Amino acid sequence: MNADQVIRTDREGLATLALNKPDKLNSLDSAVFEQLLIHVEQLEASTDTIGCVILRGNGRSFSAGHDLGAIAAGEDPYHNTFQAKVIERLANLPQPVISAVHGHCYTGALELALAADVILASANARFADTHAKWALTPIWGLSQRLPRRVGVAKAREMMFTCRTYTGAEAERIQLANACFSDEVFDQEVEAFARALLANSWFSLRENKRLLIETEGMTLLAGLAHEVFRTAGTGPDMQSRIAAFAQRKR
Repeated sequence: MNADQVIRTDREGLATLALNKPDKLNSLDSAVFEQLLIHVEQLEASTDTIGCVILRGNGRSFSAGHDLGAIAAGEDPYHNTFQAKVIERLANLPQPVISAVHGHCYTGALELALAADVILASANARFADTHAKWALTPIWGLSQRLPRRVGVAKAREMMFTCRTYTGAEAERIQLANACFSDEVFDQEVEAFARALLANSWFSLRENKRLLIETEGMTLLAGLAHEVFRTAGTGPDMQSRIAAFAQRKR
């Protein structure tokens, strides 16, 4: 197995996971998910040193999706739920996760990107759900995460038509939080992540936890959960308030 199909780099609290099969447009297979799981497990235990995670692809694309060649060669995409479980653990990382999407982001790759809290798109990004082209159905979370992001009507359009959407269109339908020109994409992704990291990592983790735990609750149940299950104040509250007071003098 290629030891470098997913590359992790850490810098000043920011971990970047890069899919690294550029010759195959970062197509997804079991080996990729096995390596991704190793990184996810390490990140789950790294909240003291890592405050934010970026998921991206090396080369021309984020990912062209599930490797159809592997399926044609006999890989059964429904044999087990391993890949779905890896994506679920990625989605539930304590740290905020950003999918930085350029080039292709098709089908299985879209399911992977949707595991992130935030999707940032380059203008050259191309998003599509093409399950229906290949007589497949989602198994990595798309039928649940896509409508929660873009609305049921738009999700049905994407799933039924297999149409491709540009980065700008993805931003308009709220699939992507923002779309940046290709020339400044990397810098804008970095700036976005650094803006998150400037905030309390405690608050980032606890805000994400509350959002995950209250998904699907009624308003009253969600409000009660927030009040009685909040983690309260973080260990950096006093220092942050003191620094603010000092600046005001």
